[in-house]
Amino acid sequence: MGKVLTTLTITNRIDEAKAKQGLIPTDQIRTVTLQDVLVDTGATTLCLPQDTIAKLGLELLKEVTVTTATGLSSARIFQDAKIDLCGRQGTFECLELPGGRDPLIGVIPLEALGLELDLQKQTLKVLPSESWDTYLTIL
Repeated sequence: MGKVLTTLTITNRIDEAKAKQGLIPTDQIRTVTLQDVLVDTGATTLCLPQDTIAKLGLELLKEVTVTTATGLSSARIFQDAKIDLCGRQGTFECLELPGGRDPLIGVIPLEALGLELDLQKQTLKVLPSESWDTYLTIL
């Protein structure tokens, strides 16, 4: 088994909407690019450190109970994190990680963006989005 690390760009989607409406200049859209983000199929969602969430200015959505390797704990969920990964974009909630923890991306954003792990090459594979081979299905 190998591990997959990727580069991830995250933007505050609310800032983008405000800029589109002319309420703020485009240079005030908060965005960060993170290197060596772990792709973790044991995680459910996007998980970011507190300082990254603060830089992005994401709004708190709710507090939840989460299961970790050390047991149950509470965590905060923030909203409107727009990610750009492998040329695909989507907006997701993100879980705040305790101080000092590295960011990671879980299975929900991967599946929604049509990405899967290639552990042999230690990369992400972009699944087709057109024709009969599309990863998007409605049954």
